[in-house]
Amino acid sequence: MSDETREPEQNDEATTAPEGDPEEFEPEDLDPEEFEPEDLDPENLHGEELVPDDAEADDVEAVDAAPGDLDPEPFDPATFDPEDFASAEPGDEEVAVAVQSFWEAVRPYAGMAKTGVVTGVLASETVPPPAWSFGDKPEIADELLDLVLAGTKTATTSPAWEYEDAGEPVPQVGELSILLDGERQPRALIRTTSVETVPFDEVDEETAAAEGEDDRTLDSWRTEHEKYFRRNLPEGREFADDMPLVVERFELLYPRS
Repeated sequence: MSDETREPEQNDEATTAPEGDPEEFEPEDLDPEEFEPEDLDPENLHGEELVPDDAEADDVEAVDAAPGDLDPEPFDPATFDPEDFASAEPGDEEVAVAVQSFWEAVRPYAGMAKTGVVTGVLASETVPPPAWSFGDKPEIADELLDLVLAGTKTATTSPAWEYEDAGEPVPQVGELSILLDGERQPRALIRTTSVETVPFDEVDEETAAAEGEDDRTLDSWRTEHEKYFRRNLPEGREFADDMPLVVERFELLYPRS
């Protein structure tokens, strides 16, 4: 706050109130040419906003309308923040609440103090990281989540086309994710440790083992992932041996195995 106090500009035609104690103010001090009793609107004594005489008819009706009668403001994509809803599907309030509560509890495992304990927490740190589940079926989500919790699964792969077609960036090293189970409840917190893009036919045995699925061999990885990709590729995309895959490795932060 500045120490300098600016005086408001004065209008030569403005009326100034009499100086002195209000109790000593005499009515004869008031210039009747500058004040007319009929100009006083008693309905404006409680802070209602004045409506100018030249206001449009629609504006006057909007002021007089009840709150429930007003039309909602139109949706503006430019002001929509997807991070506010990254933790759940649209309309799924229960999942959003569960993810937010989970995030508040596990933040210390990501090196962040609980928001209720310290002050000065960045606003971005109070927003939960993206929450998602493995696979395309609840049973697959539970199966692969169990592998993560057991420390067996430390990698996952997905078609690069999914990110490209959705206009989303690929995962970045250091990013956090909340893993959901088959019932879309938060169960784990992971952090991405490495990201690379490789063709399907160049995924190696080490990556297949890190995925932790089936017998953890490259042959079984190729067989099962080809089936999965064929039924889940974005519209207009077809499986190919050289299709680009995003290979993401991660570490389990919570719960600790």
